[in-house]
Amino acid sequence: MNVKLNGKQTQVDAKTVLDLLKIREVEPQMVAVELNEKMVEREDFEKTPLHEGDRIELHYFMGGGGSSSKGRQARVIPLSHPASPRRA
Repeated sequence: MNVKLNGKQTQVDAKTVLDLLKIREVEPQMVAVELNEKMVEREDFEKTPLHEGDRIELHYFMGGGGSSSKGRQARVIPLSHPASPRRA
């Protein structure tokens, strides 16, 4: 089926969000998934179906970004971003 993944038209053979992550070799605990402009809860990845024309954004969590002694800040970076360790 054809979907828009991180802004690019992509052909995928995945029935669910979890299938998509497995096919793309993305660890589910390392991403936030936005499906048609709505966030998908991690516990729902396995039961959330994908459909023709869906718009999917994968956001990778990265630590760092702050120099505060109070701890590190987390940033969410789309997998398609050049700073991402795995570009979609």
